[in-house]
Amino acid sequence: MVRKPHHEHRPHAAPPAPQAGSLAGAEAGPTQEAVEGAGAPPAGTEGAPPASGQAAAVPEAAAAVADDLARLEREAAELKDRLLRTAADFDNFRKRAAREKAETWGRAQADVIQKVLDSIDDLGRVAHLDPAQTNAQALHEGVGLVERKLLKALEGVGLERLDPSGQAFDPNGHEAVMTTPAPTVEQDGHVAMVFQAGYRLNGYLLRPARVAVYAFTEPPPSEVVH
Repeated sequence: MVRKPHHEHRPHAAPPAPQAGSLAGAEAGPTQEAVEGAGAPPAGTEGAPPASGQAAAVPEAAAAVADDLARLEREAAELKDRLLRTAADFDNFRKRAAREKAETWGRAQADVIQKVLDSIDDLGRVAHLDPAQTNAQALHEGVGLVERKLLKALEGVGLERLDPSGQAFDPNGHEAVMTTPAPTVEQDGHVAMVFQAGYRLNGYLLRPARVAVYAFTEPPPSEVVH
């Protein structure tokens, strides 16, 4: 009978002794909790941007403000230049319009004077007639001829002579200087006499006609004799 050999009784192996370097590192190095605590931000600072980001944002904002100011200055300079050009153009237009108006008025005056020069010459010839060799009838006819010629020349530039004899009184073209009794009621308010003719130029009243106007009044009732 074979006996099984008994297992040899071996003492348990002791854990390896830590090395001197490792022990020193364990004693000197921070624990895991200390490391985690050191990496965590302080209480109340969660979500705050890092200081380096804030420092970088300040120059960017300043540069944006400087760009806006430069753009506004350019726009202001352009608007000022445009305003000055507009003011200069308007001033030139005003001067040109005044000059053209004066030139137009001067040409109109010259045209009128040119039309009456012949009448002035005729009037001068009549005025220098020898009284010893000219009778009153010839002088009268000469003056009448000059008057008609002068009026015709002025009518060519738009002059209208107002002679409202027998017409209804019109305050827009007549000036009543007196009234006279009207023979009939139908003549009431009509022109009885023209003291001075009026004139209108191209619709513009130069001078009203000075007239006497009829005014009708009811005759007094006849007295009854008892």
